[in-house]
Formats: sequence, structure tokens, C-alpha cells
Amino acid sequence: MNIFNHARTRYILHHHAIAYNQWAGVTEKLSVLQGMTAVEKAHLRKLTTLFMHEKKFFGAQDFQLTDAMCLIIAVQACLPALELGIRCLSGWTEIIVYPAAFRISRDVKDAAGVVHHQEQALIGESWSRGPLIVSWNDVERDMQEKQSGRNVVIHEIAHKLDMLNGPADGFPPLPHGMAVPEWTTALSETYASLVRQVEAQHLTSINPYAATSPAEFFAVISEYFFCAPHTLHNRFADVYQQLQLYYRQNPLARSLPIY
Repeated sequence: MNIFNHARTRYILHHHAIAYNQWAGVTEKLSVLQGMTAVEKAHLRKLTTLFMHEKKFFGAQDFQLTDAMCLIIAVQACLPALELGIRCLSGWTEIIVYPAAFRISRDVKDAAGVVHHQEQALIGESWSRGPLIVSWNDVERDMQEKQSGRNVVIHEIAHKLDMLNGPADGFPPLPHGMAVPEWTTALSETYASLVRQVEAQHLTSINPYAATSPAEFFAVISEYFFCAPHTLHNRFADVYQQLQLYYRQNPLARSLPIY
């Protein structure tokens, strides 16, 4: 970080700091933060302060957002970037919040070049340089359901991280020192196995939506990594290890196992 950026960061943290009462009131509600050390929470608070200063929140369909609602989303968006740094969340500014699941309509070209019209109901969406979009109903649901392995904000942030080096493909830019072959082997073999289970209509230990594509697989396992680490570790220990190296965090050490 150069001198100018360092001074700007210090200014933002000093003049736009999140009030402690507001921070405590929100973070106590988020089970995904339970077990974090005081140092981790302090770092997360700084990261969230910078994030909220850089982003603009909009309520879709005349949905009225409160400061607390924006903070709830921002904290969870910053959690995956805790050790990766605020720069991995740059390049886009808008966060759009719908009151509930929203419908999209678009034309999609298949491998043969044929255009198909699609309509879908979504709870979240993101693009590389575009906004992050989430359903507030689902953000609230994720707060209430502990160890569910579901978190729409983390899911969409994982897509953002994935797209830092091109189209979402389940292969984000890896931190220095990570071995590409080990990442590729662990994730590709597990993904292929999951696809076979879903195609055979077998029950899966994680959300079968992960079998949709490598990009969705990375986003879903990121949800489990932070929200249900024991489930991910017990079933896919090698995948958990790669995410631990990538995110430079160990949620397993923060939470008690659920039996």
C-alpha cells in the first residue's frame, strides 16, 4: 500500500468508523461470526468500515433499507475477504437488495449457438464489474438457521472472488504459495463425484446445487466452509484444506461440532 492509500485508509477508519453499539448489535446476531477471536473481529470491523464507505446500497422495488440491514450484509460480504484484503472486493460499487426472491428474464445462447429465452427466480446474483444482488428474506433466513451451510451473501461474494481472473469457473486466483495441482485435483474430483451422485438421484451431503457447474460448486462449498465447516470437513476433508489455504481462515476451530 502506498503512502496515499495508507493515509486515505486511516482517514476513513477514523472519520467513518462503525459505532461500537451498532457493530455489537449486528455481529451478535450473526452465528457465522461465533468463535472468532477479538483480533479477528477487530480486523473484520476495519474491513467492513472500508467496504461500506466504498459501496452504495439500494433497495429494489421500493424496499426500505436500514443502516443495520446494510451492515448485516456488509459484514458477511467481508468475512471471506478477511485475510485476502479489501482489494479483492474492489472494481464494483453497488449492492442491490430485493425484499424477497426476484425474477429475471434473459436470452441465453447454448453451445450450438441457439438462443433460448429463460425466466428464473433467484435469491442472489453477481457479475464481475456489476452489482451484487441479494434477497433480504434469504439474508434473514441465513441468520436464523445455524449450521445450514447456506449463506446467500457469502455465495455471491465467492462468485466475485472467482471472477477476479476471468469468467466464473471455480478457479479463483490462488494466493502465493498455493499449489495449483492440489487445488485442481481436490476440487475437480469432488465436483465430478457430486455430479455423478446427483445424476444417479442419490442423496448428497451438501446442497446438490453445487453440481450445477464448477463455479456454483466453488460458491456452495464456500458457504459450507464458513457456515457448516464440520459438514464440509467430515465429508470432503481435502476440499476443506484447500479452502483453508485459500481463505487463510479455519472456521472449524471457531465452532463446536453439531451432532
